[in-house]
Amino acid sequence: MDRLDTLRVFVAVADEEGFAPAARRLSMSPPAVTRAISALEERIGTRLLHRTTRIVRLTEAGARFLADCKRILGELEEAEASAAGSHAALRGQVGVTAPVMFGRMFVAPVVFDFLARHPRVTARTLLVDRIVDMLDEGLDVAVRIAHLPDSSLTAIRVGSVRRVVCASPGYLAARGTPAAPADLAQRDTVSFSQTGSPEEWSFASGARVEKVLPPSQLLVNTADVAIAAAVAGRGLARVLSYQIGPELRDGRLSIVLPAFEPPPVPIHVVHAEGRRAAARVRAFVDFLVERLRSETWLR
Repeated sequence: MDRLDTLRVFVAVADEEGFAPAARRLSMSPPAVTRAISALEERIGTRLLHRTTRIVRLTEAGARFLADCKRILGELEEAEASAAGSHAALRGQVGVTAPVMFGRMFVAPVVFDFLARHPRVTARTLLVDRIVDMLDEGLDVAVRIAHLPDSSLTAIRVGSVRRVVCASPGYLAARGTPAAPADLAQRDTVSFSQTGSPEEWSFASGARVEKVLPPSQLLVNTADVAIAAAVAGRGLARVLSYQIGPELRDGRLSIVLPAFEPPPVPIHVVHAEGRRAAARVRAFVDFLVERLRSETWLR
């Protein structure tokens, strides 16, 4: 078995988390798969897989090696396709992660349109409100709404969002529009927190940061419920500006205290490998970046 075939066997075992399912996928015998992995580990000089009677897991070295194997095999496929004159026909899977609400509003429509343009490409989305380890999850692209630490990943800034306080025009007409953060003590608020406890609201007053813990009758753990409560006149809510774009456009919500907003938070599209990434990943990143930069609510 040549080295490329061995890499394909390793990828199959890692993806299937077992020798027998990998053998079925490759139309090989389980002993042949086992011998190929043993020979690979012996040649490299390190253990790539933890084996138990029930399941096979990657070691830390195996996880790094898997990423390299997939890149090498992907580049080989693209080189063969290019030589055959079919380079324009992208193929393979693109994995993308983003925050839940951002993904639903902005990323999912981009994925749908990209797949329509490239029928041989498949996609997997992981929409979660936490930072995902792209290598561990087998993902290619991430949207991060944060100030990013230095890393080996390629990050492309596509916009920014603000933390805003909003309320329905009806509520503001009845209770008055707050002129300063201190006025929130005399207003109803909807507390949005994923920790289960009300969180302080931060405001910028010149170079000084002012923190307020407003009284709240309602504590919710998702932004869409906080927004619905604000639209229903239950009080003021604090969310990210993009999350209330449709409500602002339709006049169902108004932003208050804009002069006290903290600095905007950047939005980045993050991916590994830079220009060495597979063609389908580069094409998707370019497509996603262009679309996100055109969104009015991300400026």
